[in-house]
Amino acid sequence: MNNEIKSRALSEKEASSYICMSRSFLRQARMDGNRENRTPAPPFIKIGRAVRYLREDLDAWLESFVRRTHLYQDERAA
Repeated sequence: MNNEIKSRALSEKEASSYICMSRSFLRQARMDGNRENRTPAPPFIKIGRAVRYLREDLDAWLESFVRRTHLYQDERAA
């Protein structure tokens, strides 16, 4: 039997590994917020001084970048 607990709230280090982005990206994105021409920050929560990322928020954030068409098809449609 596997006794490993799957945490719902991930630390910055765990979240960066989960989404395959650097910890510095997460820090910078949190500070910048959602600015024009920047990749928006994934949603995060603060518990005291600790920053945590919820798995379901990270999954939804990643899903928001999925492209269903090829780039050249978008250009011809415009």
